[in-house]
Amino acid sequence: MGVEIAVDSLTKAFGKQLIWADVSLTIPAGEISVMLGPSGTGKSVFLKALIGLIKPDRGSILIEGTDIASCSEKDLYEIRKLFGVLFQDGAMFGSMNLYDNVAFPLREHTKKSESQIRDVVMEKMDLVGLLGAEDKLPGEISGGMRKRAGLARALVLDPEILLIDEPDSGLDPVRTSFINQLFIDLNAQIDATFLIVTHDINTARTVPDNLGLLYHKHLAMFGHREQLLSSEEPVVRQFLNAQTVGPIGMSEEKDADELAAEKDLHMPPLPPIALQLEPSNGIPRKSQRPPGEWCRENGVTPPPGSFTPEAALS
Repeated sequence: MGVEIAVDSLTKAFGKQLIWADVSLTIPAGEISVMLGPSGTGKSVFLKALIGLIKPDRGSILIEGTDIASCSEKDLYEIRKLFGVLFQDGAMFGSMNLYDNVAFPLREHTKKSESQIRDVVMEKMDLVGLLGAEDKLPGEISGGMRKRAGLARALVLDPEILLIDEPDSGLDPVRTSFINQLFIDLNAQIDATFLIVTHDINTARTVPDNLGLLYHKHLAMFGHREQLLSSEEPVVRQFLNAQTVGPIGMSEEKDADELAAEKDLHMPPLPPIALQLEPSNGIPRKSQRPPGEWCRENGVTPPPGSFTPEAALS
């Protein structure tokens, strides 16, 4: 079962450059969360802070009672055993075949025998659909296969938290759809806490249980997917619906002249909320709520046509 990540008042700057300030959110245990934001808003920095690779200037990150932001190196080492990380490019060792890449964490961090390691590696490679490719080098396979190999390596220590950085980077839409379905199926099987950083709007609209948006050095919003997908908040609405009208510009934030030029323009209606992806076996995940439940509980009227198969095509 995954574990909860409680972030409170997190602030980070590099020199005089503020990345984000007072970021507070709770990433629920065992659920899939997605963090969005324009380029340069510090999404990858946020992931690095969660795993202790970057120390925030202020704030706390509580995981099972340990504050990642201030704990000792010994405690940090132990907490990191809860994590699996999928990097943007898979981060494969180019001189090792896929088998040895996936086996690497087991050889470094466990005392398992080679036969035990083989059992685990083959199980995880089967889980991501790479059985039969274990002897190939990273340079001999496609970008999508490298992503899946990186995912297999992230899974070998049976993590309770999976951090995934730009999984759609370099992938075409079809392969992005395949890897999105893989995330759903994996979450159903292992119940880990997933945090995915992405720019892909289709991923954001169909995969997560929760959505967050970093913008202009702060967390604009974090909550249930239906909360953000039905939101009238200008930044959230503009980003999730890929609109040019709104406060986000080419240089992150539009200036006063640009906003004044848009004062008589109106954003188009919110598109229907698409159905969330379900596991391939058709059995709902533990964290998956019935379509429209959040809207009903909170008295929110979803956009017309929401929660139908046709909504995914909108």
